[in-house]
Amino acid sequence: MTAPSSIDAESLFQRGNSLLAGGQFADAMAFYSDALQRRPEHPETMANLGVACAELGRLDEAIQWYDAAIRIRPQYPEAYYNRGNALHAAKRFDDALAAYDAAIQIEAKFARAWNNRGLTLMRLRRAQDAITSYREALKLQPSYAEAWNNLGLAMQILGQIDEAIRNFSESLRLQSTFASAHTNRAQAWLLKGDFALGFSEYEWRWQLPRYRLAPRNLPLWDGAPLEGRSILLRHEQGLGDTLQFVRYAPLVKERGGRVVLECPASLHPLLESFGGVDRLIDRGAPAGDCDWQVPLLSLPGLLHTDVGTIPARVPYITASPGRVERWRARLPRGKRLVGISWQGNPDFSEDVFRSIPLAEFAPLAKVSSVQLISLQKGPGVGQLDSFHKRHHVTEMGEAFDADKPFLDTAAVMSLLDLVVTSDTAIAHLAGALGRPVWIALSVAPEWRWLLDRTDSPWYPSARLFRQPTLGDWPAVFNEMAELLRS
Repeated sequence: MTAPSSIDAESLFQRGNSLLAGGQFADAMAFYSDALQRRPEHPETMANLGVACAELGRLDEAIQWYDAAIRIRPQYPEAYYNRGNALHAAKRFDDALAAYDAAIQIEAKFARAWNNRGLTLMRLRRAQDAITSYREALKLQPSYAEAWNNLGLAMQILGQIDEAIRNFSESLRLQSTFASAHTNRAQAWLLKGDFALGFSEYEWRWQLPRYRLAPRNLPLWDGAPLEGRSILLRHEQGLGDTLQFVRYAPLVKERGGRVVLECPASLHPLLESFGGVDRLIDRGAPAGDCDWQVPLLSLPGLLHTDVGTIPARVPYITASPGRVERWRARLPRGKRLVGISWQGNPDFSEDVFRSIPLAEFAPLAKVSSVQLISLQKGPGVGQLDSFHKRHHVTEMGEAFDADKPFLDTAAVMSLLDLVVTSDTAIAHLAGALGRPVWIALSVAPEWRWLLDRTDSPWYPSARLFRQPTLGDWPAVFNEMAELLRS
């Protein structure tokens, strides 16, 4: 979109602002660019061009425009704030924090900057400092629903669950349809073991883009008897979630119908022998003659699960016998074999609190009767280079799970004495296989691990090890090492 040459810079700037407000970011960029040709030294145009670039994911470009605006107007808090937002999105969290601090130094009453500063502090594992930042935002703007919600998340990370619920509730008092606060409060209730309240409110997750499923022209199942009809169970969230909640398929089948499971095709070989499913289809594939649909994580609520009625008969997933035999010859002998996994999905906002630096596993490597076996794939594998300088870890090689996820992992797990892992899909796979698994957890982990217990009602073969205080992984692994020695 090109503007006529007769239009003045201010008109172009205002037209760009209208397009920016309407979400037409590429067109807004064109008008801002034309405005800058007529008025090159205009910091507001540069800053708004940066916003348009950021909305289109062009973060480096956005940062350059914010920098240009700041060079012309050094005391420009909004430009520093937006620069912080772009740096946060680029995962340059230390730089983002510096940008928010600069904005606040210029304008101390900048509530949005205090709030977003808290978000960045959370990604830097500084939850207590994040709480201070959120509270400053709320002191300036007590009706700031988003800041109340963020304060609740930080409180929950520190294990202050009741206070977190109060913060989520205050957020909802101010903004009753705030889906993020509803979803967060649901997970806090679930963490406390209040499944009736938690699973009911957890249905608010569908209002959030990260949870939405591709639409299917099928009614949602309400838990009624199926009476011979077919139902589509739908994968949602991560692979570990499907491994955990596929256990409900046999209970659905008992309602008198035919069960079709929609999940990533990569999981089909692992689940093809699972007895509760009549057919597997890939995500987005035709569902055939299905009469109903239901997301997997809605099943515990529909089937009125409480902590005492979780279906937990294991194993409900089995490894391929052929793969077990192929890997048997490749594993070392003479010591107890302990598989380890430490890194989850780094794109998950709270991964910094659940994933564990590999260096923290050192106490296990020092147990003379133990040989560590790496089960890690993808992010985190690079940490092995420095770990190998002091401790030996057996790696499975490039062929490990090269064709489909978890097939080789399941086979190797079947040959191990123990699996030790952070809160990742590896924990769910080991539990579903009925293998002994020790799971290292933060002070307030994901809701499925509940609070104040060392066992898991989801996985009878699991033992839970919890940080005594936030970030205290040494206490967790020293306890594990002592148990391994004894």
